[in-house]
Amino acid sequence: MERLLTWPDLSAAPAGCGTGQALRTAGEEIVHFHSPRSVDLHLTHRAIQRFHHDLGGSSAIRVVPGSCWVTVHLDCATDVDLLLSLVSVALKAHQNRPPSAPRAEYGCNFRRVTVLPRDAAAGR
Repeated sequence: MERLLTWPDLSAAPAGCGTGQALRTAGEEIVHFHSPRSVDLHLTHRAIQRFHHDLGGSSAIRVVPGSCWVTVHLDCATDVDLLLSLVSVALKAHQNRPPSAPRAEYGCNFRRVTVLPRDAAAGR
């Protein structure tokens, strides 16, 4: 969160879902930090569709069908780099979104996703 707060387009606010801190642009919440390791990112439906196969291939990301948010589990420095890249994608997606596109309310994935530690997820 500290690194993202240096980005000129983002500012801190309470998360609209009521849990954790959010980073937002002038018009939209982009990131919810629910815990030091669990982050929801508002990518938009269009961006999720575009990157669906890439997102599904990462053990750090959970996609909830029908949600315009993805959950990123921060387990190592590579996951933080992934989050930073995806925030950039999210900012671009929101800039390019048609004005008629519906805005997400508080529909982040908090309590809709269970992220297991990678060792457990791998069956070790």
